[in-house]
Amino acid sequence: MNLINMDSENRVVLNVGGIRHETYKATLKKIPATRLSRLTEALANYDPILNEYFFDRHPGVFAQVLNYYRTGKLHYPTDVCGPLFEEELEFWGLDSNQVEPCCWMTYTQHRDTQETLAVLDRLDLDTEKPSEEELARKFGFEEDYYKGTVSWWQNMKPQIWSLFDEPYSSNSAKIIGVVSVFFICVSILSFCLKTHPDMRVPIIRNITVRTANGSTSWVLDKAQTNAHLAFFYIECVCNAWFTLEILVRFISSPNKCNFIKSSVNIIDYIATLSFYIDLVLQKFASHLENADILEFFSIIRIMRLFKLTRHSSGLKILIQTFRASAKELTLLVFFLVLGIVIFASLVYYAERIQANPHNDFNSIPLGLWWALVTMTTVGYGDMAPKTYVGMFVGALCALAGVLTIALPVPVIVSNFAMYYSHTQARAKLPKKRRRVLPVEQPRQVTRLPGQPGASGTPIGNAPSGGPGSGGTGPRRMNANKTGAKDLVGPKTGPIGASIVAISPRHVLDLNPGLAMGKPLFESKGPPITAKEPTTNNTTTSEKTFL
Repeated sequence: MNLINMDSENRVVLNVGGIRHETYKATLKKIPATRLSRLTEALANYDPILNEYFFDRHPGVFAQVLNYYRTGKLHYPTDVCGPLFEEELEFWGLDSNQVEPCCWMTYTQHRDTQETLAVLDRLDLDTEKPSEEELARKFGFEEDYYKGTVSWWQNMKPQIWSLFDEPYSSNSAKIIGVVSVFFICVSILSFCLKTHPDMRVPIIRNITVRTANGSTSWVLDKAQTNAHLAFFYIECVCNAWFTLEILVRFISSPNKCNFIKSSVNIIDYIATLSFYIDLVLQKFASHLENADILEFFSIIRIMRLFKLTRHSSGLKILIQTFRASAKELTLLVFFLVLGIVIFASLVYYAERIQANPHNDFNSIPLGLWWALVTMTTVGYGDMAPKTYVGMFVGALCALAGVLTIALPVPVIVSNFAMYYSHTQARAKLPKKRRRVLPVEQPRQVTRLPGQPGASGTPIGNAPSGGPGSGGTGPRRMNANKTGAKDLVGPKTGPIGASIVAISPRHVLDLNPGLAMGKPLFESKGPPITAKEPTTNNTTTSEKTFL
């Protein structure tokens, strides 16, 4: 019998989320400095009637937590989200880095997902219209918004910004977005067409020459060609729109520093500035030699195509994919450079082993070009090995190029698929989420005369089922189902006195020595007032209980 009693005393019952777990106290002591290793009967969540500890936590995660105490190995449940698992481990006082290697990759997937969602938030792909409070916080007049002293410019500034920078915010913004895309396309098309020979106008000059008989004659000479004058007017109209757009967006931007540092905006105002620089150079530096090379800097205008990222979420995702795949792209370039140098050297010496009068590889630098076009599977055919050893090296170079390019490409494709899938999922999410209601506090009930806490009854040992007593409160309403009866309602006798049935809870409350160190908590609620009828017909007297 003593052994049975000792075994029962060493066991502890844990009720987590309605599921009861039973283990030994020594098992919970295996991992010190955790919540379960410091369980005592003085805790507020200990039930002396049921002899168990109640925790309103996730029961599925606790099964793995208790298994960690038993076996020393922490596994990750696949049916639980990663952040929820981390929150539960933090509540129980465990370290999330103790997850077993077999579950580590599955467990850390949520961190990659959170990073992806954070990147998508920075890309501003959400087309949901912000509230007035969010706009006030974004543009820095939140205090004026709460005071009700918002000026007309503070009202107009977010509207102007949304018109020119957020194409999907309204129908007017969509029209301005279409106009902006139209001018971008016309500018790029004009930049390309003005280089066509049929679109250029020759510059003719008269030259006086002397003939063989000593007389002079005039000869027409085509010195150079210039673009048609119509392209100049087209560029003026387009750059006038770009200049207006830059100024309006800069004035109405919520943060001037972020606007200036934005990469797309840098391309925009540099491309626009290059047009005005060309006008100055054509007027003051056209007589200089090699003045045509100055037109090379106008190629920056072709970079205006990146402005289309404001109108297309797909381009934003593509650019972000290359940013996220920077390591893989660097690894790809490193492998290519390594293979190019190796195979260029091999083919140079392979072509010199045998007699080869038509040798195309006179030096290793010439072989670098051949190795590059071979490894990238382009193969121009301008250079080719003629000997058998050189052909064997060329075959190895082609195979190595296919494998080198094929290895990092799936990682880049998976990054693009990940960003695209999350973008589509965000677009399908409901804009309004259900609000979670706060936890309702238990209602304080006025005690009747004769009950513990009323007149003539000790207040310090109030029933633990009442509010503010440190017990489990409303959870004891179903104690009758488990065999332990709670407070029985007062029965009124013939003389009006209240008779309260004695239950195990009353025994513990009336005898503090049997409560096993159960803590007593003072009520933090409002004072409870009980009214007692007087013997005569006067007004009732009130007694206030803390």
